[in-house]
Amino acid sequence: MYHGSGRIVTLLTSSTAGYRSAGGVARVAGNPGGFVVRRPEEWRQVGLVAAYDVLLLLPLFQPAWRHPVAWVAACYLSFVNAIVIHNSLHQGVFESKGLNMWWRRVLSFGALYPASANIPSHNLVHHQFDDDGQPDWADPERVRFRWNLLNLIHFPNVAGPTTFAGVRRWMAVTRHPGFDFQYKSEVAFAFGLTGLCLLYDFWTALLFVVMPQLWGARSILRINLIQHDRTDVASEWNHSRNFVGRFLNWVICNNGYHTVHHNRAGLHWSELPEAHRREVVPRIDPSLDETSMLGYLARTYALRVTRPGPRDVAAAEQAAPVVELVDRGERRRQAEATSLAESTSA
Repeated sequence: MYHGSGRIVTLLTSSTAGYRSAGGVARVAGNPGGFVVRRPEEWRQVGLVAAYDVLLLLPLFQPAWRHPVAWVAACYLSFVNAIVIHNSLHQGVFESKGLNMWWRRVLSFGALYPASANIPSHNLVHHQFDDDGQPDWADPERVRFRWNLLNLIHFPNVAGPTTFAGVRRWMAVTRHPGFDFQYKSEVAFAFGLTGLCLLYDFWTALLFVVMPQLWGARSILRINLIQHDRTDVASEWNHSRNFVGRFLNWVICNNGYHTVHHNRAGLHWSELPEAHRREVVPRIDPSLDETSMLGYLARTYALRVTRPGPRDVAAAEQAAPVVELVDRGERRRQAEATSLAESTSA
């Protein structure tokens, strides 16, 4: 269990300094002339989340939608909703700060957890791995079953409680303006609306609302295991596994391009494929660039019993020309200042 209170205070100090130096606003470079959304690509995320929320609520009022196909689609879009949480907590979707805060509440309902939890758990902890001497709350090594499928199944049961315990400790010391109110408002909105659904039609809501919500919340935890297990988190380019299929990345808003996201967290998700081809491909071990996520899951967890052994995956980056990256300490400072400013300013 991570108890790095000293590190948390350091995070707060550097984050608040960056927030104030930016005048309390961290703008995202978008297309000129934006009005509702900062970039036109964001309508894809808005549309996917809207489709998901419709699939959650329709079965309550239209019995014809109480169908296995609708349920499977809702579970899949629940995972997408959790990815949109990830993207939105790195960069705001809307021009209006108020709209961004309400967007977090809507996303929280879809995941049945407060979206703002991503700030400490993902932006401030996971993005740094353990290079600062403190463990990642979602470290793949937290599960060590010999039967690898059990690692995939059980990982959310370990990473989830560890993450929310860390978030509570972070909140106890951060005192960042607006964060506590925003976090609690997301909890109230997510659980309040879900509670109303259960009161209206308990069994339908349990099956067609709560189960998809939990599916997405647990799946986004598992993606940490899938993207980082048997990689080299100490390297600059071989710390993540990528899934580069075009159709998959259209639906998951390029979340498959994970290496370049860690290295350049300020890039908008629409820019990741080109950055991956330009910077990552020449420096990554081919085994960490997967075309199909389903193929990888089948090969790694269903068609074999034991966990793959460790291997040296950093040789490719040692042979390729050097690309200058901002050092990890500066990347951490930038991520802290940007994520907190984007996500807690009224």
